[in-house]
Amino acid sequence: MSLPPRTTLIPSLAEVSGSYDALFCDLWGCVHNGEVAFPAAVTALQAARASGVTVLLLTNSPRPKEAVIAQLDRIGVPRDAWDEIATSGDAAQFGLLTGAVGRRVFHIGAEKDMSFFTTFAADLAGLAAVEAPITLVPLAEAEGIVCTGLRDDLTETPANYRAELLLAKTNGLKMLCANPDIIVDWGDRRIYCAGALAQAYEEMGGETLYFGKPHPPIYDLARRRLAALTGRDDMRILCIGDGLPTDIRGAGAEDLDALFITGGIHAEEFGTDAQHPDPARLNAWLAEQQQAPLFAIPALA
Repeated sequence: MSLPPRTTLIPSLAEVSGSYDALFCDLWGCVHNGEVAFPAAVTALQAARASGVTVLLLTNSPRPKEAVIAQLDRIGVPRDAWDEIATSGDAAQFGLLTGAVGRRVFHIGAEKDMSFFTTFAADLAGLAAVEAPITLVPLAEAEGIVCTGLRDDLTETPANYRAELLLAKTNGLKMLCANPDIIVDWGDRRIYCAGALAQAYEEMGGETLYFGKPHPPIYDLARRRLAALTGRDDMRILCIGDGLPTDIRGAGAEDLDALFITGGIHAEEFGTDAQHPDPARLNAWLAEQQQAPLFAIPALA
């Protein structure tokens, strides 16, 4: 019986980036923590671009690309650290505009997410212009649900939404989940994302549609944007991320190599020192999860 493949711990992105034409790099937990940019990660991406590698930021943010750019500007991720962006929000907007959950929808999410319904990237704006308008309505009048997150993710949990979700399930509504992430770390706080509500809805028997990592729509969008930017559709791509259920599973499903950031949301699995993960614990845990990213690194640098 052959041994399972092992993941190689590397000291820096530069050690492997020369073997690839493009990076699909996650944002939250890899490049920033929601409040500030990680300087070493920014420097690593700038260096990759300087060596000729195209950097596409691939994020499960439920907001459209322009809103994510504004956030990056605000928290200190310079524009010379990336070439293009594809968000779960962008991919989910395509599903919304093409009627995946109807035209009259009930929104679960924060006020900050309202750009999901009003702001569209250039490659989606034409579709938005020709399709029938989307109307936000009360739950009792809805044909479907759009979930971009919790209304107050600093204080609420999925339990706060049980009554609404039960009514939606009783009414047979599909949920469009604009962010499959279950949790992220905001500064030093761990908060729930839209994926946690989608998971709760499925556990009740509700039907949920996903468009972000690890699901194909966001990778299809990323490849289209990469090809539009470079004029090529044969690029060697390395995926970078700290979420095993999203970034690493998604890369594997797309047959793409992956660099796993061990110091992110799974850091406690690999020992007490996040900057020095135990290789044996890392590979044992990955084997248990039936995943084998090609590379791992404590933090993007």
